[in-house]
Amino acid sequence: MIGRLKDWFRKRSVPHQFVPSDRIIRLQDVLDIRIPEEDYHIFYKALRHRSIVDNEQFEAHETYERLEFLGDAVLDLIVTEILFDKYPTENEGFLTKLRSKIVKGETLSILAKELSLNEALEVGQRASGQGIELSKSVLADVYEAIVAAIYISLGYETTFRFVESNMDRFLDFDNLVKKVDNYKSLLMEHTQSERKPLPAYKIISEEGPGHDKTFYVAVYVDKQKMGEGKGKSKKQAEQLAARNALEELGLTDY
Repeated sequence: MIGRLKDWFRKRSVPHQFVPSDRIIRLQDVLDIRIPEEDYHIFYKALRHRSIVDNEQFEAHETYERLEFLGDAVLDLIVTEILFDKYPTENEGFLTKLRSKIVKGETLSILAKELSLNEALEVGQRASGQGIELSKSVLADVYEAIVAAIYISLGYETTFRFVESNMDRFLDFDNLVKKVDNYKSLLMEHTQSERKPLPAYKIISEEGPGHDKTFYVAVYVDKQKMGEGKGKSKKQAEQLAARNALEELGLTDY
């Protein structure tokens, strides 16, 4: 499968992309890998934001989005394997919850920033200066794209070691285990215990361009607005609205 992926990307490469730039040289240093010359273009693509399409120099499939799709699946498997070995006596529920905390956008954006991937990101001229490089969702996408690039270029074992090293260096597993992050689930459990209708979420408004939207969401319990939240995704805004609702209900332990 890796061989077929390499062939696909190489057939669609652009000749000038084989020239190593300072960006690729720095990337090799921070990722602690040696990128084969014939695969430079894959890593360029992994660092190319979709706003670059505005320049009409690249097509949509030449941005990081396809790599992000692959990287998401590869990362899921690697994290699953790491946690399976790290916690040999824990049950499926524990492992599933911990994995979701690691592969979520907020955590992946931390890993991306620790690796300075925001400094290597290539954005379109019109989007320059809008802070895209600091967007948590964008940084999470780029991290997944880099995982895919390493997988295609260097195989599963190298990718596994890369992800495992990142997790050991930059994540605190004890804090992740204790961290409560699914406020929607907690709010739902509370309403069920009180025999009330399930919480309802409604988008109040949206702001910003398509590639960098901010969502404002309100949560209602028994038709009464209990909290609001904003985020770069609907899910994030809903989680924050649920957390504020829990605080409004006096459940400060959450």
